[in-house]
Amino acid sequence: MGLTPRLWAKVGRAWRSPTLRNLFYLYAVQAANYLFPLVTLPYLARVLGPEGFGKLALAQALVLYLYAFLEYGYQFTATREVARNREDRAELGKIAAGVLHARLLLLLPLLPLGIGLGWAIPLLRGDFSLTVGALLAAIGQGFSPLWFFQGLEQMGRVALLEVLVRGATTLGVFLLVRSPGDVAVPIYLQAASYWLTALLGLSWLRAEVVWPGLSGGGAWLRKGVTFFVYNLATLLYTSLNVTLVSLVLPAAQVGQYAGAERLVRPLVNMWSPITRLFFPRLSFAFAQGKPEARRWLWQAFLLTLGVGVVLGASLFLSAPILVSWFLGAGYEMAVPIVKVLSLFLVLSALSSFVGIQLLLPMGLDRPFLVIALSAGLLNVALALWALPRWGVLAMPWVAVVAEGWVSLGMLGAWLLLKSRR
Repeated sequence: MGLTPRLWAKVGRAWRSPTLRNLFYLYAVQAANYLFPLVTLPYLARVLGPEGFGKLALAQALVLYLYAFLEYGYQFTATREVARNREDRAELGKIAAGVLHARLLLLLPLLPLGIGLGWAIPLLRGDFSLTVGALLAAIGQGFSPLWFFQGLEQMGRVALLEVLVRGATTLGVFLLVRSPGDVAVPIYLQAASYWLTALLGLSWLRAEVVWPGLSGGGAWLRKGVTFFVYNLATLLYTSLNVTLVSLVLPAAQVGQYAGAERLVRPLVNMWSPITRLFFPRLSFAFAQGKPEARRWLWQAFLLTLGVGVVLGASLFLSAPILVSWFLGAGYEMAVPIVKVLSLFLVLSALSSFVGIQLLLPMGLDRPFLVIALSAGLLNVALALWALPRWGVLAMPWVAVVAEGWVSLGMLGAWLLLKSRR
């Protein structure tokens, strides 16, 4: 047998592994979420200019705030329950029905919340269309059943759908955004892609379960409250940073920070496929007392931290080139911001592993929540103190300090638990 047939035989054997296959699908989704927006970044940065680009970044940050409210932490609680009951179609139906019912109930406060937040952000106050687009995008994203298929480790169809829809959205940006006056168009294209993904995904979900009808939302609201607070706490030291800059500094500086974050922040999700792969598996292993848990933990650690270190170093070295290529003239201040945020990437990889792969599968929800909440409050306080004194260059250092607090806190919680056993 020649080299090529042997190589294809090894690829075929690897593809039959559920672990590698699902990891590939998850990275396909992540690549679509990062690469397609990266393709449009140079175009939007130049067509909209720093001020318009800053407004678009704030609207997309508003999507994240509202999505965190509607998502309610079910990417952890619901995914963990699906993983533990993956062989019981009737129980899976109850889980899916309860989560969807809970999210329908959450729509009632979501609408006034979205309008209120849009009014509270000064740069969005004069453009109601951006707030409406953010609401539609958050609702579409919130009803995606990705959490369900993640728990089952069946990501193939969902990954393909995500890639196709993101590609169509990217094409729409180039066709429809022609001037600074089109600043709201990308947010509506984003909303349309989320709604299409959610509707098709929900139809596939129905085929996987014994559907009991919508019920159980109240119980799931109570069950998810811990991770709902965690989601809000995480926003305080991640996606809120663009908004914090906009409260203190002019629109042009908001655009500088938003441009730098657009290059860095999506990279934080590059180990998300590893998390999504191992989190349900480790939750199942810890619940069943399986000996494979230790080996899976070690694999998750090497993969997560390895990706974080490689990305952080690459980003630091290539910051001037990336800013020049993707943002262009007028964004020179973004270079030092990107360099500082490269350290944030490494710390985020460490905290992601310790928090989501160690603390949560072991059921240590409370310390996980307390550490995240304290980091969020620290981030807001430091930002409001530092931004008026040192300008936009203070914000990336504040983000690094907050993420370092999370990493050290979660490591300390795990070591304390280990010493008591």
